[in-house]
Amino acid sequence: MHRRMITHSGYGRSLRRFTLPVGVGLLSLAIVGACLAADAPSAGGPGELQVFTMLIGLLGGLSLFLFGMEQMAGALKAVAGEGLRQILAKLTVNRVAGAATGAFVTAIIQSSSVTTVLVVGFITAEVMSLSQAVGVIFGANVGTTITAQIIAFKVTKYALLLIAIGFAMLFVGKRDKIQHYGAMIMGLGLVFFGMGVMSDGMKPLRSFQPFLDLMGQMENPILGILISAAFTGLVQSSSATTGIIIVMASQGFITLPAGIALIFGANVGTCVTALLASIGKPREAVRAGAVHIAFNVLGVALWVAFIDPLAQLVLSVSPVSEGLSGVERLAKDTPRQIANAHTIFNIANTLIFLPFSTLIARLVEWMVPDKAVVTGERDAPTLTTQYLNPDLLATPVLAIEQARREMLRTAEVVRGMLADIMPAFVANDMAAAQDILQRDNLVDYLQKETATYLTQVGRADLSLQLSERTMQLLNVNTELEHIGDVVEKDLVTLLTTKASGNIVFSDEGRAELLEYHERVMGSYDNAIQAFAADDVALAQAVATSKPELVQLEHTFRRTHFDRLGRGVQESVDSSRIHLDLVDYLRRINSYSESIASTVLA
Repeated sequence: MHRRMITHSGYGRSLRRFTLPVGVGLLSLAIVGACLAADAPSAGGPGELQVFTMLIGLLGGLSLFLFGMEQMAGALKAVAGEGLRQILAKLTVNRVAGAATGAFVTAIIQSSSVTTVLVVGFITAEVMSLSQAVGVIFGANVGTTITAQIIAFKVTKYALLLIAIGFAMLFVGKRDKIQHYGAMIMGLGLVFFGMGVMSDGMKPLRSFQPFLDLMGQMENPILGILISAAFTGLVQSSSATTGIIIVMASQGFITLPAGIALIFGANVGTCVTALLASIGKPREAVRAGAVHIAFNVLGVALWVAFIDPLAQLVLSVSPVSEGLSGVERLAKDTPRQIANAHTIFNIANTLIFLPFSTLIARLVEWMVPDKAVVTGERDAPTLTTQYLNPDLLATPVLAIEQARREMLRTAEVVRGMLADIMPAFVANDMAAAQDILQRDNLVDYLQKETATYLTQVGRADLSLQLSERTMQLLNVNTELEHIGDVVEKDLVTLLTTKASGNIVFSDEGRAELLEYHERVMGSYDNAIQAFAADDVALAQAVATSKPELVQLEHTFRRTHFDRLGRGVQESVDSSRIHLDLVDYLRRINSYSESIASTVLA
């Protein structure tokens, strides 16, 4: 199952890497071809376009732009890694907090699709309701507007300086943080440099009337939305569409209303990514994708008749260049105005739809109902993970947090096994033993899948902090498996021997074993809580409790030997089982101490 998911995810990423350049190339060829066809008599004359040169400029510039965006987003993720982890650990408590969380996380990771993937995992694990998730998805659309705001700055003349500064920080910097900031600055420089290359490549079109006539048709909002949506759906990148729209605006090719229509189309086109991502996925993923699609499509439908009023609002809040007119003023002011329109549009839609998030969640649940479940006898635990999503491997800080959540789930299963084993010993309950064995199958599966997932995370270019965090999780994951193995291989085997011989403990011996087991359980609980919350005080408490537990073990051994000396028959019959049980519980406690020590390291 896990391998299949990884393969599918890798195929999706490969498909996107393929469709992006192909889509841009087709668009470039379509534009240039349409222009040449409309002005065929001019071929070979003074107005002839340098088609090959233009294609190189468009494709090369867009490649630099997208690579810079990816590098900048990667550096942002690394710099804000701990903050993201804390936000995800706390999740959200209401719709407003959910929207704010979605906006912040998406602004950092620059991918609303990744945010939606996280939401699906939280819904599947039942730590977030669909109505809460609706708010996060709404906020994710606000977070994506940061892309337009970044690329709308007309600072292309400083692009090479930013690249040089960023490279110097990467090359000279010894600390991870300096290198991350260097990568961020260099990525920003590549974004601006790529925009400059695209802009230079499109300059010949300024005097090419067929192209200007084609851009004039973008004033028809329906046509603009359809073209932009189709292109975004093809390349599966609203950032690519946004970059091209703002570059065209910087050349004075499109007006603000046309730019707004194209931005609307990009919002609709990005739904294709959500749709493809939900194919073959659980109902929760389909519902999250449906919310994303409904929000974007309904939002555009709501505003399409109000493009002109929105343009007037944007003009009133955007800076205006003095002393310019015509195409020059259009080229100077429109990029910033389009970015502002994009932001206002998404914020307004979030504020409009957020009060209805519960209603939208119910509507989506009605449209995408759960599959019918056939009830019957109690089955073995389903061997499946809840948090390990391969799509998040490209964002290590998020993948590590999801692995931690899966491990806490594993720890809860192990705790149930450990809690149930002692009552089974007292009652000679073999049915309980079989149930514990079934749960251990789940523990083994989760441990293996989590180890594989963390190993894949470790292959990325991690900061020292994330690398140490990955090693910590791998160590804790191994200790949890050890505890499960002691319960499965040692304690259940011992229980089988006791039950088959109908052996019972003496009253005093049973009370001592129950007390010792309770102390071991307390140590385990403190260790897991310390790991879950990075609580150094709780971890220290586990370490300092060891001498007390050792003293208690020695005391109970002496009282057991005293009963043997007095000839208590139950103690004589159960002596080996009694002493082995204490040994196994002591081993479990040592693994708990090891878990706590990872927090103290």
